[in-house]
Amino acid sequence: MPKAAKASKKSGGGNPYDRKGGGGGGKATNTNIFKFDKDFGQHILKNPGISDAIVDKAFLKPTDVVVEVGPGTGNITVRALEKAKKVIAIELDPRMGAEVTKRVQGTPLAKKLEVILGDVIKMPEMPPCDALISNTPYQISSPLIFKMLAMPNPPRVAVLMFQREFAKRLVARPGDALYSRLSVNVNFWATCKHIMKVGKQNFKPPPKVESDVVRIEPLVGSARPNIAFEEFDGLLRIAFNRKNKTLYAGFNQKEVLNMCERNYKVYCTLNNIPIDESLASAADLAAAGATNDAMDVEMDDDNEDNDNEENNDDEAMEEDEDEDMPVFFKEQNDANAKDAKTPSKNPKSKVALIVKAKLNKVLTSTGLADKRARQCDQNDFLKLLLAFHEEGIHFS
Repeated sequence: MPKAAKASKKSGGGNPYDRKGGGGGGKATNTNIFKFDKDFGQHILKNPGISDAIVDKAFLKPTDVVVEVGPGTGNITVRALEKAKKVIAIELDPRMGAEVTKRVQGTPLAKKLEVILGDVIKMPEMPPCDALISNTPYQISSPLIFKMLAMPNPPRVAVLMFQREFAKRLVARPGDALYSRLSVNVNFWATCKHIMKVGKQNFKPPPKVESDVVRIEPLVGSARPNIAFEEFDGLLRIAFNRKNKTLYAGFNQKEVLNMCERNYKVYCTLNNIPIDESLASAADLAAAGATNDAMDVEMDDDNEDNDNEENNDDEAMEEDEDEDMPVFFKEQNDANAKDAKTPSKNPKSKVALIVKAKLNKVLTSTGLADKRARQCDQNDFLKLLLAFHEEGIHFS
């Protein structure tokens, strides 16, 4: 049965309220006004000390406009309203929107509150703000971060609560077990700092996992990298496809070579580079290609045992990261992945050999051919990307 159907059946035909003695004589299980919907990630923070800490760590000013995603019953909202000029609460569940409005109704705080009903991820853009706070529904964790970072003028700071493993991935460093594409991407566009741990007993209903609070400060102005997200992420997707293999092995996969060959042809066309003239040394490159193929086999054999040990963990992490990718970035990446699976009509063409030689030239010249993605920092990936661009190799 589809999830929506099961949810409807559980709630008695879609009624979101859990009334005492409701449903024609049915026995009430509790006296809550709401039956919280876990499909919406509704785990209400009930510890006032943690609500205070989340707002305090945002260092709000009296002139600040704050966006809160998923205000729930308003435990964090009220505290933010006391310190900021305005709070814009974005809530998917109309019941919760009504509850947070009622929470401040008839008080001086009411005029400082604006409630927007809807899915923040599906909104064309997030409202401009100085700070973002959220007891984040876990299923939108990564999309929310990237939607914020994609804003022309992102907020000064974001204090967000996440599932503990996700939070650890955000602050992971090279060599850490949870270091991933997400770690590199977020820390390339922002600075992340772990604030505190939050046990599941602090929520109602309690979730199955522990939580952590993270403070994120987006880079702005001259500090913001002048690189397209899709291009940088395209390189990272290849590098972390199997993070325990060397970068040489990762970039010499057939699908990667096919994609780079197509992109190189587009690059030459857009820049009026006559491809025919660039094929003068194709014979030499063919010999180099044969050598590279032999090296591929040898390197794969050397790494096979290491890959098998952590293959399951890698696959699980890759699936998680694909789910994490927000729609407005993921659509382009999915299109690129689909193209990459299309085999080249002439896989042994001179252009293919040139592209392969360029890839391996960059990997060798940067000294990163034998390194693994899990060992590389932001500077390594940036150096790699710039070197590829100098050779006309692009990933989006």
